[in-house]
Amino acid sequence: MAIKEEIENDHDGAPEDAREPLMPNNFSDEEGSGSQHSSSTGTAWMVYLSTFFAVFGSLEAGSCAGYSSPTQNALRKDLSLSVAEYSVFGSILTVGAMIGAITSGPIADLIGRKGAMGISSTFCVAGWLAIYFAKDALALYIGRLATGYAMGALSFLVPVYIAEIAPGNLRGILTAATQLMLGIGVSGAFIIGTVLTWRVLALTGLIPCAILLVGLFLIPESPRWLAKRGRVKEFERTLQKLRGKAVDISDEAAEIKDFIKTLERLPKAKLIDLFQRRHLPSVIVNMPLLSRFSPTVGTISYAILQVVVVAFSTTIIDKIGRKPLLLVSASGLVLSCIITGLSFYLKVNELALKSVPILAVTGILLYIASYAAGVGPIPWVLMSESLEDNADSVSHVSLVTSHVPRVYEFLL
Repeated sequence: MAIKEEIENDHDGAPEDAREPLMPNNFSDEEGSGSQHSSSTGTAWMVYLSTFFAVFGSLEAGSCAGYSSPTQNALRKDLSLSVAEYSVFGSILTVGAMIGAITSGPIADLIGRKGAMGISSTFCVAGWLAIYFAKDALALYIGRLATGYAMGALSFLVPVYIAEIAPGNLRGILTAATQLMLGIGVSGAFIIGTVLTWRVLALTGLIPCAILLVGLFLIPESPRWLAKRGRVKEFERTLQKLRGKAVDISDEAAEIKDFIKTLERLPKAKLIDLFQRRHLPSVIVNMPLLSRFSPTVGTISYAILQVVVVAFSTTIIDKIGRKPLLLVSASGLVLSCIITGLSFYLKVNELALKSVPILAVTGILLYIASYAAGVGPIPWVLMSESLEDNADSVSHVSLVTSHVPRVYEFLL
């Protein structure tokens, strides 16, 4: 494990027993009676309730991403915006997302996952209200920047929170649900945006924020963050609440405490750490997956397809594993690009013109299906798992996401 390698390479005189892996290979064996097995069979309803409220953050991120597509004509007409002004309105969302991604990790480490999600939701509420009451381009820019900040922050915070509260046997499917809700948010904005005015559509973006803010008063803080902050009693009480009253959490609690102690002996995360040899596997895997560009979404059917495929992949991610889904997804992306490129080639050379539209549509639909099946949801699962397996703090994961921000505007 990376923990072992890092401590062996460290010269701080760490005790010998710290070099042992924190998570034994037989940790989840059926013969064992460890906390992981107990947790998986006695998972409390609180894990599902917490996930239910948290994923409204992902739904909100999708709503932010999809807002500008169905409102373009109405916004330009009502506020007399030029093409350049509207282009700034659309693209400034990505700037806000970059800021949100960069700052969300340190904030989450400082005040907790719940507190960080609360701040992000507050920014989002302010942003939607600024858009709703906007009378000129400047107000639109401010609102869009605020919603972009919330989108970037929530896209990081929600998967991390879910990964830290979920038992191992549910972590994959629950974390992947964030991508499903993101797709639903984008699709919802496309669909209802065809029948609502742009101001009313902005108000609908307040709904996921409101649900998330209410939920934050009902769900527990991440037990791993509590342990990291030294709040031992709260940590044990929260972990017990998440796993169920009848579940013995002693083994899991001890392992988390050992894990946190190991983290404290490691140097704090810095940007330059991303380029160290021991972090290259995680960075090489996650950065290309997060630097992805989706083709332009021109129809509602495109968005619906994304939701359907993500829903399917979410149900099987824990059954067939991450790697097979990624291989299938990547293969589909390559094939879809070949098909789409072939349609352009035929069009330019005026060959088989009747087949050009079919090939173009097929390529685009195959692309979004392949993307949603693996490349869309799996990077967030991989990051949450590498967070645990490589003993890197949440700040390391934040660095990856912040310096390779999700380019949502290419969805529009």
